[in-house]
Amino acid sequence: MRKAVLGGVAITVTTVLLSPVQASAIDPVSSAKLREAVTVNGILQHERALQKIATANGGTRTSGTPGFLASAKYVKKKLREAGYKPKVQTFVFPFFKELAPATLTDLGPATPRDIETATFDYSGTGDVTGLLVPTKDVVIPPAAEPSSTSGCEAADFSAAPTPTAIALVQRGTCTFEDKANNAQAAGYAAVVIFNEGQPGRQVLLTGTLSAIETIPVVGISFAEGESLYAATKARPVILHVTTSTENDPKRTTKNIIADTPKGKKKGETVVVGAHLDSVPAGPGINDNGSGTATVLEIAEQMAKLKINNKLQRQIRFAFWGAEENGLLGSTHYVSGLSPAQTRDIYANLNFDMLGSPNYVRFVYDGDGSDTGTAGPAGSGAIESIFTDYFDAQKLASAPTEFDGRSDYGPFIDAGIPAGGLFSGAEGKKTSEEAAIYGGTAGAAYDSCYHQACDTTTNLNERALVELGDAAAHAVYVLASSKSGLYLDGSSVGHRRQTGAERQPAHAR
Repeated sequence: MRKAVLGGVAITVTTVLLSPVQASAIDPVSSAKLREAVTVNGILQHERALQKIATANGGTRTSGTPGFLASAKYVKKKLREAGYKPKVQTFVFPFFKELAPATLTDLGPATPRDIETATFDYSGTGDVTGLLVPTKDVVIPPAAEPSSTSGCEAADFSAAPTPTAIALVQRGTCTFEDKANNAQAAGYAAVVIFNEGQPGRQVLLTGTLSAIETIPVVGISFAEGESLYAATKARPVILHVTTSTENDPKRTTKNIIADTPKGKKKGETVVVGAHLDSVPAGPGINDNGSGTATVLEIAEQMAKLKINNKLQRQIRFAFWGAEENGLLGSTHYVSGLSPAQTRDIYANLNFDMLGSPNYVRFVYDGDGSDTGTAGPAGSGAIESIFTDYFDAQKLASAPTEFDGRSDYGPFIDAGIPAGGLFSGAEGKKTSEEAAIYGGTAGAAYDSCYHQACDTTTNLNERALVELGDAAAHAVYVLASSKSGLYLDGSSVGHRRQTGAERQPAHAR
């Protein structure tokens, strides 16, 4: 991409087009023509269309709502106009909507005190006033690393002393759903989960339960949890909690999938994906309109350049539904593959949030060398495609944990190599990052993450230029390289690796 429009003023963004970029066993491939064709204005046209759809549909594009259906219709239309034959993959999922914000009040011992709280996705509806009872295994002060097992076992809960008792649980090593189910089984009428307390686990806790609950489940910050826990040691703590939610276990949504023609290397497909849905609270123009718009722009320009018939490998462009509900669209797709179809997937590229206002050029740490969690064999080579590209453009990049929090998760669980880019979400930019990338130290990468303000004004167009070019480069390199991802030059090597089942990070 060459041009961005910032604050209504067109500026030229200069990048060094050092084309052949080699990564691991990948042979040099020039992506210059595709990068020139993929423009920030093309991406922004799609972003504006998604904003218009959200505005016309209650400010959201969440799966299971008219806003998502209109978004899917738009993507299908654009793919057809570009010459693709998009397919629709429909699936059933548990729908959740918060009808009113949760409330939480400490009723004593003197003046009632309101506590900032948030409804967990798939929480039940309720209005409960009761005695607060902490679980066993609460770790205060917190350990250096996340390790609390609070609420993970049935034995962590004493029997509820009254029918309206409320459980106080610390975030930790098991899923939020496990904690909520164990509390309900012990007779509790509501659950309050507080953040664990390590850096990055101190703020107001939000989360997704893996299944619909019938009792209220809300989150609070570590500081509030610590305060309530201490108060229970000194006096009876009576809380009043309210939630108002809509849950539908059999709502339908869809994935939109479009293929290029079969490549010269038969049985090798690169799946390039982005999630199409937003959270219920907002239009999701950065999360993940930015990934959707970038992938759609790449698909359009590849067709316009007439290079789809010249590729070594087929590309499958995928726009996933219900990511915000727990990676459900990509999980549905991967779980429906036969063993032979799974082997045919050469790699997965995932683009989730590419335009964060206070951005960093994050690359998924495929080889685990920086964060300790590696993807399947070949993921390190994909990481190198991105990092080598940024190096060639004289742009810094940083590794980000390969923890399964986005739609690449089901692919790596199936042993498929994966990689991608991320511009940052609710985490705070460090002073070191601000010195390298600009922006504001101590501020969130995206202060509108999962909020109503995630609109077209919540985009950094330089981020879209730089990460959009890198995305186009990686798509073209993986689809066009004659050599493979593996050190021996082969193109097949990914297979399911043994080990513990991966739990989605959003659930812990």
